Amino acid sequence: MATKTKLHPRNQHREGYDFVRLVAHLPELEAFTTLNPVGQTTIDFQDPMAVRMLNRALLKAYYKIDFWDIPANYLCPPIPGRVDYIHYLADLLAGDNNQEIPRGRNVKALDIGTGASLVYPLVGQSEYGWNFTGVDIDPAAIKSAQQICEFNKLKTTLRRQDIPKNIFRGVIGPRDIFHITMCNPPFHASMEQANKGTQRKWRNLGKGHSEKLNFGGQNAELWCPGGEIKFIAKMIEQSIEFADQCLWFTSMVSKKDNLQPLHKILGKAKVADYKVVEMAQGQKTSRFIAWTYMKKSQRPLFLNGTSK
Repeated sequence: MATKTKLHPRNQHREGYDFVRLVAHLPELEAFTTLNPVGQTTIDFQDPMAVRMLNRALLKAYYKIDFWDIPANYLCPPIPGRVDYIHYLADLLAGDNNQEIPRGRNVKALDIGTGASLVYPLVGQSEYGWNFTGVDIDPAAIKSAQQICEFNKLKTTLRRQDIPKNIFRGVIGPRDIFHITMCNPPFHASMEQANKGTQRKWRNLGKGHSEKLNFGGQNAELWCPGGEIKFIAKMIEQSIEFADQCLWFTSMVSKKDNLQPLHKILGKAKVADYKVVEMAQGQKTSRFIAWTYMKKSQRPLFLNGTSK
């Protein structure tokens, strides 16, 4: 697939940040704005509070989220890139629905590692009305996500994964049906690697990448033993057990070099179909993999609730 050069066509942030609109919805943001060398309004992306305030304004202005906050030192995700994942997932489901995006609460999505920010369910519910279940191993993250749901009166199911080595086991019940799963797995194999990655990001701040960075992050958000390749391999292994309960399993893959070994792992799992979907935000290219155990003829039936 050819590399995309810009955000998804339906992404509301394709033209950059509209600070006039953002400040109108959240006047507190104005105190954090500044002018860049060419006279454009921006914020200091090295300031965690400024980034948090920007996210709060984006979620309020575009996704009708009146309250959003996260505990100190938790991952503060870049909204435009997260929204892109949601839109490409919608396209993936449309491929099994006569190219029409399925909308509404009958479409059930499982967010693995939903985090304190709950960002995927927030934008996914706003854009497409999907019914989200968010999972995390961190009780503080679950508590934060629950507060966001309560303040905004959102119907999002939250489940804690009590066994860190498990991904789907223990959170997908025998009666659960999901049309899509999603995950932004920990990238790094150790805290040392995570720290080095953070330092690289700071060095890039003056090169036009600042709006694409994640700030903060707890250990479980940034790294796990074996890094993302081991995490996704475990996800694929466990997905076999729930092959008839989910249409598409997906995960972000940060390192392109990991695609080849993951392809081999998916082959051993005997999936019916496998896709790599590339996305781009500015000069940064990202991607996710998607796999299903259902034959193409089964998928529309499953998606429309007439077959398990």
